Amino acid sequence: MSTQITPATQLGTIGIDDEPRIRPRGARSPRREGLRRPSPRKVLTRTFLNIAAAVVFVMSVFPVYWMVNMSFTPTNEIISRDPSFVPLDFTLENYITAWTREAAPGQTDFPHALGTTVTVTIGVLIVTLLFAFLASVAVARFRFGGKRGFIVAVLVVQMIPGEAMMFTIYGMIDDWHLMNTLLGLGIVYTAAVIPFTIWTLRGFVAGVPADLEEAAMIDGCTKSQAFWKVTFPLLAPGLVATGIFAFIQSWNEFTMALLMMKGYNLTLMPWLNAFQSSSVGGAVNWGAVMAGSTLIALPVVIFFLIVQGRMTGGLVAGAVKG
Repeated sequence: MSTQITPATQLGTIGIDDEPRIRPRGARSPRREGLRRPSPRKVLTRTFLNIAAAVVFVMSVFPVYWMVNMSFTPTNEIISRDPSFVPLDFTLENYITAWTREAAPGQTDFPHALGTTVTVTIGVLIVTLLFAFLASVAVARFRFGGKRGFIVAVLVVQMIPGEAMMFTIYGMIDDWHLMNTLLGLGIVYTAAVIPFTIWTLRGFVAGVPADLEEAAMIDGCTKSQAFWKVTFPLLAPGLVATGIFAFIQSWNEFTMALLMMKGYNLTLMPWLNAFQSSSVGGAVNWGAVMAGSTLIALPVVIFFLIVQGRMTGGLVAGAVKG
């Protein structure tokens, strides 16, 4: 019996990864497609966008670099007419002055202001995430009377500037006898941050399908187990993002802290303002001011770098568990 070789038999001898020998007319080779050069217009557009991005990056980073540069520069070189972009006479005297000197006579120093700010910020962060998480889950997953009005109220409160309610807030805190206390400042910070946090977390909760919880319940999980094992890991990036916002807002807030706190209870921002205003010998010690500014910004940078990795890991873990 003669064996007839058909086209299918010939194709069967070719490996899966091999390129077929017969190519439709008009089709281009993948190698030629990869070697195809982009048009001059695309190259010009890409080059322009890269240059614009580089300019924006330099303009954004240069003030921070100049602050750090001035913090390591001696005072006599700071006020010179020929500024140096690199601190040739490297010194740590500015940091020692910023760390040890009081902001003003009868006011706090940097370590005490740092402890006050860290205490208030951590408290605000924990309370804000707890209440905002519960409220966002309730708004996104449950139906209740006044739900739309509650969402609108959250948006309206967020749009009102804090300075417009400054005197009202001051009167309320004073009536509660919480002026110049960490509790009073924490309440004000929490009330200012929590509306935006609720609105942001609501979007994350609404973006997670409820079918995932139903599928977990079909597999034998209770409703609470389905939420904590399936939905909550998917919400971890949202919690981290809103936590970053709450942390930065509480850390960098200046107006209400300046209005409510005084003496040895100053936070870092009012401390820096008082430190700059209290001149020694009739001149502002700009080196020490820049050193204090660097010390204030450093914990925020470290916190963001740590949490950024957590946020990326939460995204991957949530995608796998979902």
